[in-house]
This record gives sequence, C-alpha cells and structure tokens, in this order.
Amino acid sequence: MIKEIRAKVLLSHVKQPDTWFGIKYNMNLYRGCQHQCIYCDSRSECYQIENFADILIKVNAIELLRQELARKRVKDTIGTGSMNDPYMPLEKELNLTGRALQVIAQFGFPVHIVTKSDLVLRDLGTLRQINRRYAAVSFTITTADDELGKKLEPGAPPPSKRFEALRVLTEHGIHTGVTMMPILPFIEDDEENITRIVEKAHEHGAAYIIPWFGMSLRDRQRAYYYEQLERLFPGVRQKYERAFGDQYHCVTNNAGRLAELFDSLCSRYGIATRVEPYAPESGAQLSMF
Repeated sequence: MIKEIRAKVLLSHVKQPDTWFGIKYNMNLYRGCQHQCIYCDSRSECYQIENFADILIKVNAIELLRQELARKRVKDTIGTGSMNDPYMPLEKELNLTGRALQVIAQFGFPVHIVTKSDLVLRDLGTLRQINRRYAAVSFTITTADDELGKKLEPGAPPPSKRFEALRVLTEHGIHTGVTMMPILPFIEDDEENITRIVEKAHEHGAAYIIPWFGMSLRDRQRAYYYEQLERLFPGVRQKYERAFGDQYHCVTNNAGRLAELFDSLCSRYGIATRVEPYAPESGAQLSMF
C-alpha cells in the first residue's frame, strides 16, 4: 500500500556527537521502504510502523523543509533515511529526495546520504552544488555477491551497481564510501566476504568504510528475519537461537578476527574507517581519525 500523509515536523535533531556519520539533523521523507531488506531494524515496534511494506509519503515535506531550514541558525549536516532508503524505486517517479536536495542546496546546508541505490546518480548535479560546502554519500554494502544480495535485499539494486555508482560519485569529487553493516552472522561473516568488499571498495575509489561485524535483533524485526531465514537459509535460524537467544546486539563470534583483517586491508589500501565530517565552524572538513 502507498499512502500520502502530512507531517508536522520533517527534520529531527540527532543526539550529539554522532560518531557514525557526523550528522546533526535527520530527514525522513518516507516511512516504510520498498527495498525490503530481510534484516531491517526499522520493523521493530519502537518505530511504530505497523506494516513496513506500506509506504507513507510525506506530501508536504518540501514545504516543511523550506520552513525549517529558514529557521536553522546552525548550518550543519543533514542525514537521510533512518527508517527508509531515500532512493527506493518509488523515488524515481516522485523525485521527493531530488527536490529536497535542491532546497538544501539553495539554503547551503551540507548533507550525508546513506543508500543502497545507484539512483542517487540522478541527483549528481545537485550534489555537486551542495559539495561546495560538503556532500557525502555512503553506500550500504554487506556482500559483494549479487546473488546473495538479491536474497538479503530483494528490492534494492545489486551491490555491483552500488560499487559503480560509488566510482562515478568519487570521480566527481563527492566524499563517498561504504557502510559495511550489518555483517550477518553465519551468512556474511567470513574472511572472503570482508576481503572482497574492501578490495572492490578500493577499486571503485571509496574514501572510507564503516564496519559493524554483527546485527541488531528485537521483537518484530527478529520475527520477520527468522521467517526469512527459514525460507532462504534452512537451519540458520537455529544457529541464531543457540548463539544469541533474545539478545539485541548479535556480534559475530569471529568479530575480532574479522576486525583485524579489515583493519589490515584498509591500511594496505589507504581507506579510512571513519567518515570525514563537515566542520560547521570553519566551513571545512575535519578528520576523525
């Protein structure tokens, strides 16, 4: 189901400091997501999205964004898509993210986009405008295998297209990298997968990779994920139940070894393991590592 709603507020303040993405404001133009990744935390009850397959469109988002940016005294980084992907397939038709970026460019705010879609390339011109101050794009990639990606993220473009989009953005001067999270226990937590992601990120010009060797699981998210495990990976659900029980943070049992491998590869290729955020007081980027 696709439904239009009117929002009262668009930008939310992020608890500071945000050591992951360096954002101060978060912007959700949609609720629900067409990518339907089997592991998505936004299915959890705390987000109050009854059916995550339903897409709610904030039809007054652009109007709200103009009003709210006009009142902001601090021009700090706007992040996108904590409960959706800003470039889900519907965006190709609605252009809500594209229009929001145009407004952000007009007001001179920096942005950090997190996505699983190469559709972001449609807005390359606007991102280049924003990048006069600061623009970053992080592609979530948890496997370099397109076939596995289809199982885990059935509505999203394959990882190969994300890597190619990363290359294009990098060539145009956009600060671009990979969010390598979550790494799913018993499915993606092997040295070959980590090595392939880092090597492909390097080949396509990634400036950084942010890792998490594990995942979150709670209430409705866990129930849905376990259903998909039984359908796609018979026998794996039982491994989760034995290893994690009702834990929320589910860290891979070889996280230490994978982290050592990851750090070694990133050091070899000159890839940062943190985002270089925007520094509002100077109008320049500030290193976090």
